[in-house]
Amino acid sequence: MKRNAKTPSETSVEMRELVMPNHTNPQNTVFGGTVMSWIDIAAAMVAARHCGRPVVTAHIDDIDFIAPIKMGYHVLIQASLNYVGKTSMVIGVKVTSENPYTGECRTTTKAYLTFVALDDLGRPVVVPELTLQSEDEFRRFENAKKRVAMKKEFRGSLRSK
Repeated sequence: MKRNAKTPSETSVEMRELVMPNHTNPQNTVFGGTVMSWIDIAAAMVAARHCGRPVVTAHIDDIDFIAPIKMGYHVLIQASLNYVGKTSMVIGVKVTSENPYTGECRTTTKAYLTFVALDDLGRPVVVPELTLQSEDEFRRFENAKKRVAMKKEFRGSLRSK
């Protein structure tokens, strides 16, 4: 029996934001830190929905700022669970901006975040397994599995002998 397995679609999150003046830098584009905050919030919601527990961000991996987002644009943040370990979850997040006057959309940011589920004492706790259904879900799972393995290998290579 799987540990109360869930599918990525059961826990995915979509958020929308409007880029306001307080979100922007002197170039009238959104601060990277603001986008990172939105990404972290969306990913945390996915992780919490998956495990039904409090979660914390353990690692932010490979955040790519692809294009700027202008003041007044609409922002779509899509987050989905890609991989689960014993106590951790890897969530992929894609950020898209939309010009509200022309309807033009473009991908602006992509990131992968690892969250850990916590018990009532703040210690890591086992999370439900992931049930994959589509080719895309299997591809994302395998890619995240490789990312996790590479991160472990890299960390191991940094340890002094």
